[in-house]
Amino acid sequence: MRAETTGRVMLVDGMALLFRAFYATSYGGYIRKTKAGLPTNAVYGFLQYFFDAVSTFEPSHVVCCWDMGKGTFRTEKYDGYKSNRIEAPLELIPQFDLVKDVVAELGVPNIGLAGYEADDCIGTLASLYSDNSEVYILTGDHDMLQLIDENVKVVIMKKGRSNYKVYDLAELLEEKGLTPRQVIDLKGFMGDTSDNYPGVKGIGEKTALKLLTEYGTVEGVIENLHLLPKGVRTKIEADLDMLHLSRELAEIRCDVPVVCELTEALWQLQRETAARKFQELEFGSLMHLIAEVQDERGIVQIELGDLG
Repeated sequence: MRAETTGRVMLVDGMALLFRAFYATSYGGYIRKTKAGLPTNAVYGFLQYFFDAVSTFEPSHVVCCWDMGKGTFRTEKYDGYKSNRIEAPLELIPQFDLVKDVVAELGVPNIGLAGYEADDCIGTLASLYSDNSEVYILTGDHDMLQLIDENVKVVIMKKGRSNYKVYDLAELLEEKGLTPRQVIDLKGFMGDTSDNYPGVKGIGEKTALKLLTEYGTVEGVIENLHLLPKGVRTKIEADLDMLHLSRELAEIRCDVPVVCELTEALWQLQRETAARKFQELEFGSLMHLIAEVQDERGIVQIELGDLG
């Protein structure tokens, strides 16, 4: 039995927020830039999403995790992995480093490791912190649902700000009929078009869910192949290697050699450095996000104002 939790850690999927912010603010063709011509629309939107989540979930600690380039252990296992992804828009490229600078000026640790994805860093830190803390993972990626645990919740960002779906063990089972481990096995069977790995050809979500409901795991299905309809059995037998590989690609690693002590992640907004960075980037309209106000108890809080 785990010890009683102290504090709430919010692990932010930085890439998910940044890409969401870029496309949400550029679809009309206008890209926010500084007077010097530096694109800032994604960083601007990122900050709005970030502070909205902080206000909503009130974490005591915050960490932001990032991808560190395209090459990872997954591309070494399968060269088709994510090979269908288009290049990042030119206006977004300089904002990859810029957003990390801004996050650091807020006083939030940036975590990433070459050879791994942000997901793996998040999985590792969630596993580390959840022994003693409540963990909320902020993302738009449903693959993260596999990380749900007794003390780990996954917050899926939906369309628009302040629109979240919070998954815990009960909600995952009720809505999707799955345990966290079965999320991985589901991807093994049906693959993932977004990440470009095929799973078992001819088996979609409906069949995969039925198999897992009846037999529990990939291993359970394989042990009972003789009981399956001939069509399904034939498809699985023809793609056994890809079934196992797809499951490997889908599984988020929780043993990545990244370190971030909880004390480093204490959420204490560095208002002075943040304000200077906001001024440098001409984010005057966001200054209210980092303004100091006192409530009736005399406690300093973040003034969120109207995020619009």
